[in-house]
Amino acid sequence: MLTADDAAAKEWAAFRRSVEGAGERQAELLQGLATEVRRSIVTMIDRAQMGHIGGDLSVTDILVTLFGAVLDVEPTRPTRPDRDRFILSKGHCAGALYATLAHCGFFPQSKLATFMAPLSELNGHPNRTKVPGVETNTGPLGHGFPVAVGCALAAQLRGASYRTFVVLGDGELQEGSNWEAAMTASHYDLDSLTAVVDRNRLQQGARTEETKRLEPLGDRWRSFGFEVRDVDGHDHMALLDAFAPSSTGMPVAVIANTIKGKGVSFMEDRTEWHHKVPDRAQVQAALQELAQ
Repeated sequence: MLTADDAAAKEWAAFRRSVEGAGERQAELLQGLATEVRRSIVTMIDRAQMGHIGGDLSVTDILVTLFGAVLDVEPTRPTRPDRDRFILSKGHCAGALYATLAHCGFFPQSKLATFMAPLSELNGHPNRTKVPGVETNTGPLGHGFPVAVGCALAAQLRGASYRTFVVLGDGELQEGSNWEAAMTASHYDLDSLTAVVDRNRLQQGARTEETKRLEPLGDRWRSFGFEVRDVDGHDHMALLDAFAPSSTGMPVAVIANTIKGKGVSFMEDRTEWHHKVPDRAQVQAALQELAQ
């Protein structure tokens, strides 16, 4: 199993303190981290010649805001009992999670070079027995949210104060298990639970609304008993507000409106970049664009 990079973990802790005291500079600091994570994602997928680059880039700002300013977690104590729980239900976007975890000190950034390599800990889907910071194995869509509901219910039963966050793909919402989980969450008033939808409106092969209509998505979540917050999923300050604790005693659904391929102009909002791999010229163009 990978272990924490102590020096990087200290840098991350200092970064967290700077973000918390930065006021108007919070967004600037988080954007800087997001840019570094995006550059790592492009490099990882180029080296591996496989991955899900479009979704990785759309979810980056969500992950960076959570790990950079919200989650009560420690890279050097990833299984601390009172830690906040984070689950990436859209497990095919493991590249974005690995890059975020590495930049936050959960394991050395040098290990990102092994992404998708034979026998690498950094598999195509997150594995909790191999990667610190991974709460549960995900990949089969529709599984992560039910696990997150279980985490939140356990906190309620134990009288624990930790919060649970889960990130779902919007195409993933076509899985019925998510709505069973939503009913359970509202039935038990799991106000420590926050479900975040990476609403980039694209899935493998087509737009979500062409495949199976989701709108009006906010009303759907409200009908299942959730407090709904609809935000720009690339606006770090808006995300920080959206990730605040429930104000209603109900579980929270954050609809984070994002752009698939965000940050690389020729990938943005393009269906084919669900898991297309850029060629060398495209990699250089993407890295150059992300450096600006």
